[in-house]
Amino acid sequence: MALEAHIRELSDRHARLDQTIQQVQRSPASDAIEIATLKRKKLKLKEELEALRRQ
Repeated sequence: MALEAHIRELSDRHARLDQTIQQVQRSPASDAIEIATLKRKKLKLKEELEALRRQ
């Protein structure tokens, strides 16, 4: 059960990061470095999620 809760939490964080990235990209003063950093964090979460789901 704890694993499922951890997966849900990571999935939620992944979804929130996706929303944040979309908001930053829509901003007229969007920062490419900030977007790249957020995308790296999102990818790291995705990789962690995939590893946990394989267990």
